[in-house]
Amino acid sequence: MATQTMGDKQSSTLDIHYQDKQVTLPLVRGSEDEVGVDIQKLRQATGLITLDPGYGNTGSCKSSITYIDGDQGILRYRGYDIAELAERSNFLEISWLLVFGELPTKKQLDEFSHEVTRHTLLHEDFKRFFDALPKDAHPMPVCAATVGALATYYQEPDSEKQIHSSIVRLLAKMPTIAACSYKHSIGQPFMYPRNSLGYSANFVHMMFATPCEEYHVDPLVERAIDLLLILHADHEQNCSTSTVRLVGSSQANLFACISAGISALWGPLHGGANQKVIEMLEQIAREEGNADRFIAKAKDKNDTTRLMGFGHRVYKNYDPRAMVLKRMCGEVIQKMGGSNKLLDIAMRLEEVALNDEYFISRKLYPNVDFYSGIIYKALGIPTNMFTVLFAMGRMPGWIAHWLEMRRDPDFRIGRPRQIYTGSTRRAYLPIEKR
Repeated sequence: MATQTMGDKQSSTLDIHYQDKQVTLPLVRGSEDEVGVDIQKLRQATGLITLDPGYGNTGSCKSSITYIDGDQGILRYRGYDIAELAERSNFLEISWLLVFGELPTKKQLDEFSHEVTRHTLLHEDFKRFFDALPKDAHPMPVCAATVGALATYYQEPDSEKQIHSSIVRLLAKMPTIAACSYKHSIGQPFMYPRNSLGYSANFVHMMFATPCEEYHVDPLVERAIDLLLILHADHEQNCSTSTVRLVGSSQANLFACISAGISALWGPLHGGANQKVIEMLEQIAREEGNADRFIAKAKDKNDTTRLMGFGHRVYKNYDPRAMVLKRMCGEVIQKMGGSNKLLDIAMRLEEVALNDEYFISRKLYPNVDFYSGIIYKALGIPTNMFTVLFAMGRMPGWIAHWLEMRRDPDFRIGRPRQIYTGSTRRAYLPIEKR
């Protein structure tokens, strides 16, 4: 039995009675008035543990990086609303904000941008590393392997100076690694980064340029990529971020932790969702392009058809990132020619779903994956590179959480418990008697 004792906000507690045992657990209140029960003494006092598959009701840490209110459709980085940051900031400024906690001064941002620009090159030996991998390998495991391999090049013991260098190198080299993974898959020569270009423009140049001719990055394409990176920069304790924290709790190398995060992001239930959106649109296109018929199948409870890119596990309101991307989506489509079959289908899906009571009542609004997939497709980004760009954007968030975890006074290695459901003790049988 549990009872709550209410005093002032700071002294509220929860009493748990189990058989002849009792424990008083403190309630922890966050800066946005979220309340959690601190159960650190629960097992010691009662012998009980909690069971929470998927950790949907479990807070693994206290964090000051990102705040989400899914019911209200709120997303803030370090207290700043995502819509305002998307409109007024750029990705490197957001990276500084997430990693160091405050918006940078002009001097700080200039120095940071210079540092990142000067570390974009990969060691020449990495050409042999890529050559050892199959041409048809998905770019995500290629990126995970390459980031992990960076640990073999930068092996200095942890110090504040070394950690800062690793942070800069990860942010600087991830676009180069991403572009190289793509060039490797299509058999084109790698393009060296250019120090005269900005962060997102440099990535676009390395992706699409060849040594044969000059390539100029369209400012709208540069801005669209930068915006997508900003919107993916952090999203609280999701699967990949929790992976980075859990691996980091063993005090593993930062490169190894980020490699693990990339692997977690690769899953279709996480970072691969926008790829699923394009695959859905392609399926509709193969079936005569009838979006209305597809919507009807998605609403049929006896049909397994799913409408990808609508709804979100966290947001029970309009995903605030989707609101930002919807505006950019229109600009990009107009710039890139105004129409193509997949984009026409996507816009029809959006129109129907936003005006259909079935989706409205279930709060199934287009999410960030729906619009990001459409924008990537319009920009000519290959479908298997969608998740790679997600990883590139999520880099500062992963780093910020890794740093926050290491500096937490309650830092300890992650070690979840379990409820054992296997066989009770039994005797070993010799093989001839089995």
